[in-house]
Order: sequence, then C-alpha cells, then structure tokens
Amino acid sequence: MTRIDLLTLFPDFVRSFADTGLIGRAQRAGTIAVEPTHLRDFAVNTQGQVDDTPYGGGSGMVLRCEPAAAAIEQVRQKSPNSRVILLSPRGRRFDQADAHRLKQHCEAGGNLAFLCPRYEGVDERIAERYVDESLSIGDFILMGGEVAAFAIIEAVVRLLPNVLGNETSLTEESFERRLLEYPQYTKPQIFGEHRVPEVLLSGNHRAIEEWRTDRAREDTVQRRPDLLEPLAPMPGELSAALMHYPVRNKQGEIITSSLTTIDVHDFARSAKTYGL
Repeated sequence: MTRIDLLTLFPDFVRSFADTGLIGRAQRAGTIAVEPTHLRDFAVNTQGQVDDTPYGGGSGMVLRCEPAAAAIEQVRQKSPNSRVILLSPRGRRFDQADAHRLKQHCEAGGNLAFLCPRYEGVDERIAERYVDESLSIGDFILMGGEVAAFAIIEAVVRLLPNVLGNETSLTEESFERRLLEYPQYTKPQIFGEHRVPEVLLSGNHRAIEEWRTDRAREDTVQRRPDLLEPLAPMPGELSAALMHYPVRNKQGEIITSSLTTIDVHDFARSAKTYGL
C-alpha cells in the first residue's frame, strides 16, 4: 500500500477529496492510504498560530519553520521512505513524465508527502532542508497547495496497477506519447447540424486508427507545438512522402520503392501536419 500524506491547514478538504471517485476506490481497495496531517497540531502557541508576516515587508503570511518542520518530521517517523514534495509556484512544472517517475517511486515501496502551504508559501529554510523537491502545476496562482497536490495525486495514482477499470486508458490519453489525445464522440450520431465523423462509424479499425493519429498530430501542432520538441515515437508509420507498395521494376518484378513522386497534395499534407 502506498501512503500519501498531505500536510495542510484544511484536513477536511483533503478527506473529502480522498473519499471521492477513483481515489476513494483505490483507498477502499487498499492500494493507497491518503492521510491528512493538520499543521495546527504543531502550532507555536495556544492560539494555533502557524504563520507570520514576511521579513523585509510585503503582503500575506508565511508558514513558519517550527510547525512545518515538526509536521514533516512526524510524517518521516511514520514513513521513513516518504518523498516530501512542496507545492509552490516557484517549483518545477509537473508533467506526465513526473507522474511516471513518482509512480515508479511508489511501486518501489516509497511513499509521498505533500506540504501544502497557503498564501505566501513557506519559510525558505524548510524548502532547503526538509523538502525533496518543489513542484508547480502551472503558471498561475492558487490560494494554497491542496488543489495542486490533488492534481498530482490523481495523475500518479491512476498509473498504479488495478486503479483504472480500462488499462488501455494509460497509453491512449493525452501526453503519453507527447501528443494530445484525438477527439472523442458518443451517441447521438447527429446532434443538431453536427454529425459524428463517418470513419468512426465505419467499423474499419485501420481507418479509425489512422484518423485518430492524424487528428492527434494536427491538434498537437495547432494547440501545443511545444510537446513536439523533442518528438517521441508516434503510433503508426510516419513518412515524409507517400510510399507505394507493391511497385514493379522494368523486368516486372515486385520491388520496394524508397521514394515516390511528391505532388502538391503531399506537400500540403506534410505542411499541415508539421506546421510548416
């Protein structure tokens, strides 16, 4: 079982998340255990104080060293192999490769602990001494680290064995091959003036796969070209020009042609695919 600790000022918020959807099912199945640790249990006074104003001036409140350090030390006593992750807009941006990396840590017997400060974050001395890594989920500001932690936990837990009902979802989703996922359609076939693409109704699995691959590439080029650098192997055969087989030589023998005549259609399709 993978233990996931969240060090937070809002343990009820964490419990609500942990009891919902696939995370809740994974808990009930014994795959994971999500444990909130209340930072106010380590307050510096009887008033429950855990934060203070920043040195040097400025707005907001900063989580103090004492409660943060004590909470992390308690978690590490219970789970010595926990990787402590600070949620911070100053952290490195989390991506699917990080999800796989943390999943591998869990499968190797490791656990995860997320420090979720509020407002102006945590004293930098905690980040330097007690934290294994700092992660962000994007270039925007939240009111606290809990929502960011939830996003990372979902991304990691769904990769663990027996969590998803359909394991093929692990390989067909966006970002798994540095491509956005192809568009999805369901019933009804006709909605107003809009129809489901005919190829998806054809039953021709090869044609469907080609359509999905083409749409994934096109959408990635248009919406997230950054994902194509560097470009990971793509599903299906990829060529710069149309290849034709079989081809007969002058003697009438079937041979493999390495390159055929490139026409305007080839140039146009390649330019569309690669954003040229």
